[in-house]
Amino acid sequence: MLAHSPSTDKSANGTAPQQQGAAAEPLRQRKIIHIDMDAFYASVEQRDNPELRDKPVAVGGSRERGVVAAASYEARRFGVRSAMPSVTAKRQCPDLIFVKPRFDAYKAVSLQIREIFAEHTPLIEPLSLDEAYLDVTENLQGIATATEIAEQIRSKIRAETQLTASAGVSYNKFLAKLASDHRKPDGLFVITPKMGPAFVENLPVGRFHGVGPATTAKMNRLGIETGLDLRAQTLPFLQQHFGKSGTYYYWIARGIDERPVRANRIRKSVGAENTFAADLFAFEAARDALIPLIDKVWRQCESAGTRGRTVTLKIKFADFEQITRSRSLPGPIDARAVLETICLDLLRAQFPVTKGIRLLGVSMSAFEQDDADQSDQLPLGI
Repeated sequence: MLAHSPSTDKSANGTAPQQQGAAAEPLRQRKIIHIDMDAFYASVEQRDNPELRDKPVAVGGSRERGVVAAASYEARRFGVRSAMPSVTAKRQCPDLIFVKPRFDAYKAVSLQIREIFAEHTPLIEPLSLDEAYLDVTENLQGIATATEIAEQIRSKIRAETQLTASAGVSYNKFLAKLASDHRKPDGLFVITPKMGPAFVENLPVGRFHGVGPATTAKMNRLGIETGLDLRAQTLPFLQQHFGKSGTYYYWIARGIDERPVRANRIRKSVGAENTFAADLFAFEAARDALIPLIDKVWRQCESAGTRGRTVTLKIKFADFEQITRSRSLPGPIDARAVLETICLDLLRAQFPVTKGIRLLGVSMSAFEQDDADQSDQLPLGI
């Protein structure tokens, strides 16, 4: 349960939240819920096909270059994870059943879930087809606690979709996200203001939302293994090593996150990039390294139900010189093959190279206006 109380948190620039007027009312503690559907794509497939129930299922392509988009919990017991190459997944789980994605079905369920959210609050920030933040500080049904709202949402999702959702409840987005991960699947966990700082200090930094594998490795090299280690660092030290993100890391280590829940969030681009252990000199090697990035970008577009018109290729060379090359089409890119053709054409035009390539990136932008207007509805991840 999260009760209204004065806020003593500070904002990311190190200053206390501003209050209106000389005798302003104390800021009320926010009530944030993070809802995350359990193994969403795979669960929809198991729901719609009884023969798949209680079996290890992977949504994605089974071809040599296929990638797992989502895995059922039965498959996860064998170490199968999203974004894993299909050949690796099959090696780890020989009985794995591959199912082709049905994004229209996932979007339909996502909209059902969105309607349930909207019964409680208009402040909904979807992150992907199966995940969203809700600000229920003020809620439409006048329910006293965020915990009760989360319980009602989970119950109604189960009743209307026959699927399960995990929920996290806290006083900011960062902690609500951590809470929803804490008791998956089909769980509910609350992090109160008194619990927040201590909860964070015991977690490995790799569990923090916004700290990816590369940043985790860098933090570990600096001796930062846990939230407590991160909290021990000064703000200038974190800014020196992590740039603007250092400020974010400084505050989340203290359980502080002032980011609002942003309804009607418009995503302007999707992208993926990779830094290589060894520099690439041959076109064939660069092409093979680019294909997984193309796959990742296309999966993001499929998941969000949106299409862009502009493709940008990013290349960083061994001497850290960076170039970008873009191509725009008159209409949206509606097939992965088209995206791949454009990317490879842009890449081929840069060869032969006189210096090694240390990083490649692909992004898509200039989304359709209709999709942008509805971006808060369609994206409810994998």
